[in-house]
Amino acid sequence: MWLRDSGPIFVKNPAGETALTNWKFNAWAKYDNWRRDNQIPQHVAKLYNMTEFCAQITFPDSEPHRLVLEGGSIDTNGAGILITTEECLLSEVQQRNPGLGTEAETRRHLEQAFHDYLGIDQTIWLHRGCAGDDTHGHVDDITRFVGENTILTAVETNTHDENHLPLAENLDRLRSARNLEGQPFEIVTLPMPNPVTFEGQRLPASYANFYIANDLVLVPTFNDCHDRHALNIIARCFPTREVIGIHAVDLVWGLGTLHCMTQQEPA
Repeated sequence: MWLRDSGPIFVKNPAGETALTNWKFNAWAKYDNWRRDNQIPQHVAKLYNMTEFCAQITFPDSEPHRLVLEGGSIDTNGAGILITTEECLLSEVQQRNPGLGTEAETRRHLEQAFHDYLGIDQTIWLHRGCAGDDTHGHVDDITRFVGENTILTAVETNTHDENHLPLAENLDRLRSARNLEGQPFEIVTLPMPNPVTFEGQRLPASYANFYIANDLVLVPTFNDCHDRHALNIIARCFPTREVIGIHAVDLVWGLGTLHCMTQQEPA
């Protein structure tokens, strides 16, 4: 059901023309039942009669290599800047794109692909995602653009929680990052809910997995003491949209929530 990752990533040019990019989906390099999911973008392109760009890289004297990318592993500001994590796209654990060379070479190839297929001029690399994340580091559970120069990022104040150090390191990287004009970003922090577990397994519960619609922002909630505080923070980030909390404990048992199960299409 996680269409964020198996579905197409839409793009729009300055003339207002919409197309879709088709990245290979391999079930987070973890499961083996992905082949029909991988066909979703081409079926969407046919259904919409829409231009489709197949994301790939060609090495000398070899066949084109399709690139693996999930929508949940990236977030963009719509103006040339993308955020992702090294844990997801550069780690040898659940390795998405083996064969692209060293870690530095893989980073360079992916940044070029982001430029070629998504119009990205700058990539911000965070370190790790949140605890319990089955995808091994998706950024949509921790850090999101809420404006062209404003980034909302999750923090964990409990120093004994396994999310504390990774999220603190990400916050440091964001505070050090600069935009395309060389200026700092406005950074807004967002609390994490208390740990949610099911049959002893830590689940990736996070308020950052919200979905932005035309007039709404749908935010996962967890019957948690932090719910109202998180909703208020997100509401301040989206003054022209109605912010609605959606009880997501049942969803997160499937290791994702609202952003994971959706894929927006440009208006």
